[in-house]
Amino acid sequence: AARKTPLLSALLVRMSDLLPPTIDPVAAARWHQAAPPLSPWLHEEIARRMDERLEWIVQAPKNWCHWEPVRGGLQAHGLLAARYPQAGVQVHEGAPQRMAVAQEQLGKRWWQPARWLGGALQFGPPAPASVDMLWANMALHTAADPQGLIARWHQALAVDGYVMFSCLGPDTLRELHAVYADLGWPVPGHAFTDMHDWGDMLVQAGFAEPVMDMEHITLTFATPQRLLQELRELGCNLHPQRFAGLRGRRWRRQLEDALQQRLASPAHGGQLALTFEIVYGHAYKPAPRLKVSESSAVSLEDMRSMLRGGRNPGLR
Repeated sequence: AARKTPLLSALLVRMSDLLPPTIDPVAAARWHQAAPPLSPWLHEEIARRMDERLEWIVQAPKNWCHWEPVRGGLQAHGLLAARYPQAGVQVHEGAPQRMAVAQEQLGKRWWQPARWLGGALQFGPPAPASVDMLWANMALHTAADPQGLIARWHQALAVDGYVMFSCLGPDTLRELHAVYADLGWPVPGHAFTDMHDWGDMLVQAGFAEPVMDMEHITLTFATPQRLLQELRELGCNLHPQRFAGLRGRRWRRQLEDALQQRLASPAHGGQLALTFEIVYGHAYKPAPRLKVSESSAVSLEDMRSMLRGGRNPGLR
């Protein structure tokens, strides 16, 4: 076996420190490819609330990117297109089956008036510095390399462009975690990142002045079966220590009985209640700073950005 040099070992340690310790990268990649090609109700609702936050932005984008809209919200795409009717749109999907759905659902047919009205609609990954807004709804919490994903967003944005994103926070499914702990079962899901840590990662990626906030949403379900169906649509357990085998019908009945007994809430008419913490983030891409040294090099594009100047004029 090849020996690792001290420098290589140090780099590997630092790289591993950037990855979420409770997300299995193989499982995350499998979920990303196989996730149902639909927009869960919760994702659409969070996208609607994110759209309201765009009232804070004064300057409309000339071009914007919808990052993985099939899972993030196809209805939300309509809200954004109506808000910015003249803007060009770049639609990015990371899985072939969802790209096909995006093209089918969002592509403009030749007989539709929208084909001749509004900005251009393109499919594929955004080119570097090509968009003024990148919209990523409910995607970040399943990324095995979130710092790398944030860096891709930063690369796609032009100077003074901004990212708008949402994801699940640490209090999500706290009731379900308590049920599994009481039964002595492995955890039902990976840990979600705190909004302050997301803010730190944005700064490390080169973003400026991140604005983070969060809220708690309680969803109620009439039956354990309906609750589990909703959770299957929202995601899956990516924890490395998740139960490795297949569960049987007896275990399923035990889980449903436990959910019925422990999650029924008198405050919600006896329905089963689950908490979801939603984290919202916004940050802009500033002009690059030239480091002062005896000999400095700067690209032509960075020089143009620095000459165009300074701050993001977009926030109210």
